[in-house]
Amino acid sequence: MTQPVTAQLRYYRMGPKKLRLIADLMRGKRVTRAQSILSLLNKKGAKPMLKLLNSAVANAKHNHNLGLENLIVKSIMVDGGPMLKRFMPKAHGRATPVRERTSHVSLVLEALEVKSKAKSESKKTN
Repeated sequence: MTQPVTAQLRYYRMGPKKLRLIADLMRGKRVTRAQSILSLLNKKGAKPMLKLLNSAVANAKHNHNLGLENLIVKSIMVDGGPMLKRFMPKAHGRATPVRERTSHVSLVLEALEVKSKAKSESKKTN
């Protein structure tokens, strides 16, 4: 079993709810499939998520000598970061609070174990 490969995107200025929609499309897919989904997705958060995925792939190649073809997105978690608190002017001289949300994204890739033909053929004969 190989060590999982991780990458993080922190303090991204988009709400976690919006990023979770994108993360749900990636979870459990092969890396090549997730890259193609993100490159065609018409959402603002797709570009930084693709950048995060490419960073994790680069970590896998450089640090663990893993190829792109056997990697899958094992888990991706989108958590809330700190909120920026602002005020918006409203009618009659009032001001209402605005909470600008940020997100932290953690991505974990894992290499698929390649099953050897010798093991699978020996199971068939038994």
